[in-house]
Parts: sequence; structure tokens; C-alpha cells
Amino acid sequence: MESPQIYPTIDEYLRKRLMPVEGAIPHLDGIEMYGNSIPAGVVGGDLFEYINFQQRYNIDARAARALKLSRQYLEPLPPGQTPRNMVDDHVQWLESKPDHNPAVVAAYREAKSSEQLRVAEDLRELRNTAGVLLVDAQGHGIISAKIASTVHDTFHALMLTELDRFGKTTPGFFEKINLRLAQSITARNALGRNASDNSREIATMLYGETHPGGHFRFVNFGHPPPLVFSAEYGRFMEIDEGRMVQFLALGLEIPEDHPDRNKYFSMSLRKRLVSSSDVAEITLMSPGDILFLYTDGVYDGSDEQDRLRIERMIRDRKDGAVKEICNAILDDAVQQDEHLQQIGEGDRIDDKTVFIIKRS
Repeated sequence: MESPQIYPTIDEYLRKRLMPVEGAIPHLDGIEMYGNSIPAGVVGGDLFEYINFQQRYNIDARAARALKLSRQYLEPLPPGQTPRNMVDDHVQWLESKPDHNPAVVAAYREAKSSEQLRVAEDLRELRNTAGVLLVDAQGHGIISAKIASTVHDTFHALMLTELDRFGKTTPGFFEKINLRLAQSITARNALGRNASDNSREIATMLYGETHPGGHFRFVNFGHPPPLVFSAEYGRFMEIDEGRMVQFLALGLEIPEDHPDRNKYFSMSLRKRLVSSSDVAEITLMSPGDILFLYTDGVYDGSDEQDRLRIERMIRDRKDGAVKEICNAILDDAVQQDEHLQQIGEGDRIDDKTVFIIKRS
């Protein structure tokens, strides 16, 4: 008799899909990286993921397609033939106008062809780029895991469009994710709410891309800011806050110039859409320097004693492997939880995520 198939529970399913996969760690010259996550319960609201562009996407095939489109966009459509692409379709629309100008059509084809050349060029840059996504949904139960999963799915669906259209991530990419987590006035979305309900599901997000040489560019929606450990000085370095742009958590703030701004609840109206000037940058200057990313279950960014303790752990292990550093910090955070339980403050225990980037 065939054994009945055993399906995972929703908790088990969400925990598995929100946990990092070590086999996806990108390999960049001169860079070591490792991260891990420990939920406070069976499943949690922290999400951590490596974005290994070479492994996840066929970068060379995408670049080849962009080059093919670049050539095709320049070729006039033979009479009576169905449009081959979006450029042919737009040209047909242009030519349907009474004031049709052949020079405008030629200029349009040239511009769209040039765009595809740039897409191919930017796609090739991803061969030496590694992304990291950190999400922290408020709370640490199954609802929080569902919120984190929503961010995860939205992120990857929109990434496909970004690579097809631009060959890289752009500020508009993050604005779309932000809007997806906003609360709709006209319809309940996956994170729907009642207009008379003051509660609100919250998720912070930090997404960054690192390159050989220790250059890290990132956007931050309400997440604790990264810390930089100097191998030379043996401590965390102060970072100019003016370079560390931080928005409110996802969905809380809609730009006032967004066409749908009056269709969503918003705590405040941001003056404008996210732009390239809002992408923060950190560079690990010397070999051994470390970038420390985390969620507030490890460090909330305010307690000086916690900061000094983490600094000491990194200093004691700075010459070791990044996996060792990461796991030591997580182990210490778990020990802190045991202390909270003993003093009757177990409600302060939260999900924990640590990600380490080290310039080797």
C-alpha cells in the first residue's frame, strides 16, 4: 500500500522559503560574505537572501537578446508584416498620424536601439555584482512571515522586469516595492486593513549590491543602518549620516508626485520619488574591513553596550572566516534571549539575522 504523501505545514513552508541558501552565496574577487537567520519561533518575520545574478539569471543570454533587439529595432518593418516588437508597434502608431514624419521614426528607432546597447552593457556588469536582501516584518509569527514572503515575491517578480528593461536595478524598482506594501484605500491587498483599524503591518527592507573592491550601494526603508568595522583601528567607524539616506518602513510613505498617492493610506507624503541620489554608498577601504548588516533582534542600533559587545566579537575574530564571525554574533544573541527569559522579559525576543561582508 502506497504511503500517503506528507505535505509541509504552512509554518514549515514559510520557514524554508525565508531562510538563506548557502549554495547561493555569490563569489566575487576580493570579497567574502556570509549570512544567517534564526527565527524567534517556528517561523519568523526576518528574510535574508543572497541575490546571485550569475546563478539565478542567464546574464549572457539576456545580453545577447538585448544586442539582437538593438539591431532589429533599426530595421524597417516589411509592408504587411505583423510587428515584431514594441518598437515596430509604436512606429505603426506614428505612421498612422496625419502629420507623420519619417525623420521622427528614424530617430525613435535609433534611440531605442541605443537603449538596448546600454542594457547589454549593464547586464554584463552583473557578472561582478552580488546582491543582498534583508527584510524584517514586525513581529515574529506566521503573519510576519507572510508579510516577508510578500516582499520576497514582489521583489523577484519586479526584478525580472528590471533586467529586461534596464539590465540593472533602478530607483523605480524600489518605489514599486514600497507601493506594493502600502495599504490600499479602494481595495484590500495582501496586507489589507480596515480604515478604522489603527494597527498596521510593518516591514523594513535593506537591499544592497556589492562589487569587487568593497564598494557597497544600497537603499534603506526603515532598516537599522549598516556598521563598518575597520581592521586597522579594531572598531566600528563613524559614518557620515548625510550619506545614509533612510526612508520610512515599506508602504508608510507615498511620494506626493506619485499618480496613485490618493489611493493609499500614507503616514506622510514624501516630496518626490526615489532617485539615484537616495542610493547610499559605503566602501570597505582596506583588506580585512567588514560590513555588518543585521536586524533588530540582534542589535536595535541604539544600545551602546550591545554595540561594544558586537564590536569586541568582531575584533576577536576579524582574521577568521566570515561564517565564524556571523555565527558567533548569532550565538551571542541567542544567549541574550536566554537572559531575557530568566528575567521575565521574553516578549522582547525577536527574529535574528546577521550578514557579514569582508574585504579580503
